[in-house]
Amino acid sequence: MSWLYNLYKTYEMNTEQIGKTVKKRNDKEYTLLPISHTTQNAHIEVTIDEDGDILQATVLEKENTIIPCTEESASRAGSKIAPYPLHDKLSYVAGDFVKYGGKIKNQDDVPFDAYIQNLKEWAESPYAIDKVKSIYKYLSKGRLIEDLVKYKVLVLDENQQLIEKWNKKYEESLGEKPLIFSSGTTDQVSAFVRFNVYSRTSTVDVWKDREMYQSFIDFYNERLGDEDVDFITGELAPSTERHANKIRHAADKAKLISANDTSGFTFRGRFKTSKEAAGISYEVSQKAHNALKWLIHRQGKTIDNRVFLVWGNDDKSVPDPGEDALDILYHANRKIEEEPDTDKPFAEEVKRAIDGYRNDLNYDSEVNILVLDSATTGRMAVLYYRNMNKEIYLNSLKDWHSQCSWEHRYRKNEEKFVKFYGAPATRDIAFAAYGPRASDKIVKGLMERMLPCIIDGQIIPKDIVKSAFQRASNPVAMERWEWEKTLSIACALIRKSLIEKKEEWDVALDKTITDRSYLFGRLLAVADVLERGALGKEETRATNAIRYMNSFSQKPSRTWMTLQASLQPYQAKLGTKANYLSRIIDEISGQFAVEDFNNKPLTEKYLLGFYSQRRELYKKKEINIESEETNK
Repeated sequence: MSWLYNLYKTYEMNTEQIGKTVKKRNDKEYTLLPISHTTQNAHIEVTIDEDGDILQATVLEKENTIIPCTEESASRAGSKIAPYPLHDKLSYVAGDFVKYGGKIKNQDDVPFDAYIQNLKEWAESPYAIDKVKSIYKYLSKGRLIEDLVKYKVLVLDENQQLIEKWNKKYEESLGEKPLIFSSGTTDQVSAFVRFNVYSRTSTVDVWKDREMYQSFIDFYNERLGDEDVDFITGELAPSTERHANKIRHAADKAKLISANDTSGFTFRGRFKTSKEAAGISYEVSQKAHNALKWLIHRQGKTIDNRVFLVWGNDDKSVPDPGEDALDILYHANRKIEEEPDTDKPFAEEVKRAIDGYRNDLNYDSEVNILVLDSATTGRMAVLYYRNMNKEIYLNSLKDWHSQCSWEHRYRKNEEKFVKFYGAPATRDIAFAAYGPRASDKIVKGLMERMLPCIIDGQIIPKDIVKSAFQRASNPVAMERWEWEKTLSIACALIRKSLIEKKEEWDVALDKTITDRSYLFGRLLAVADVLERGALGKEETRATNAIRYMNSFSQKPSRTWMTLQASLQPYQAKLGTKANYLSRIIDEISGQFAVEDFNNKPLTEKYLLGFYSQRRELYKKKEINIESEETNK
């Protein structure tokens, strides 16, 4: 339960954010909810004055609203009568609901009666503020629908009954389609109504008023259950067996904590009652779940309903282990410089960006990594959780971004592809290993498997490295941009797996390496560059080196003889320009031991040799072009 305690601590350290609505880049909003509150999409807003008289009524477009709630109303379903304390559906808040055609299943159990009684108790309690009293004064008149019709928010048919579904027959008598039918509600009777109060002393909307929040919290706190020992804090406090849902999104029914299996008694055998299994106070449950919702919407990543979340207990941000080097620089607000000549400047910049998160470190600075998912619609599980010292976490990230690093060119910055050095993002690793059409189920599984490799320094699973290697060795099966991305990511994974074996490999070409796979990879790169140079920029077809790459990795000696024969016309076409590349082929061939030039399948190292040699040749070509332009 340590994850629950750390969420509770996070809530306590961010109380100044309670009730503040923030918009993300995709225009979605998130809020740190007060305890005893939830959110609902409102379709109608009614404004009243301090004397309890209606001033205005308008239709909304599914506007997210913070509303007070009780344990019963938060988990109500079906025909159960459990009103929200203030804002609610029309069937609860309208005293004239039945008069205008509203249907209720039991005449002895009217939703409005339960709602208005609860509101009366709050309005007459010592905790009530004037806004609550004004809303109660208005609603107790029981004429809400009458007023909404008068303000043309709701519409009636010829029998003075609420129209359930709008159709063309009403256009002749009532004109164009009313806004309420475009507000997101299924029908008029299901509309959710929120209330506001025009006050001379307060201009804050009711659903944003912190004084209003506290009024209900204090009122409801007296009506909570018996006190019990809270397993999280160790203190005596009112306990609860009803815990929050809507954790990942508004329609999420899955709960992290639940003990309502009274038929199967899954906790029997170890415990007599569910409270013996886990006794959690109402306050801790509310604060922990509200903090979790807030963090997921603010910084969590959700793939196929699996949530990946990283947060610090303090108010300082922390880098996500699933990000690539470019994202870390971006979130650290560091400018991405022009392409450096080597990987060292960029790598050092990434390290400095990670070090920037060490500011104001103290002895109890911690980082939490949490993965959540649900197997059924009603139950959610913690698949992975780590709580670790922030210093150790940042050191692990530095190791990851220095060891699983390579040169990449698949990211865009302001519509321009940029070169960066570092570790790829875990999501990109998934696509490199399984292709861009890999299902979300496969992607989220790989991302979860990679977490221990990044955070705990565990060995990368061999099947992931092998899969990326095999796809990078088969370029004809994908478009060029996809293959280039797969190639650089595969090289990063191969480099990390070799470092795990105490072998050091770099992006820069190392001409002293005599490993046969590395040398064969270099030969393939020279053949590719030579043919590409002869074909010219206008010809976009794949070179023979690329077309035979998969065969080359399986039978290098035999395939090389085929490639070498196919190079002769291109060497003749280039003339003296081919001499330099031909000399490199001879130099590489001379580094082979006689017994190594055979058809034994190549290891992953050949991709490193291929990438590094090709990179070196293209870099020399760019330098030569620049020097020629300078001379001119």
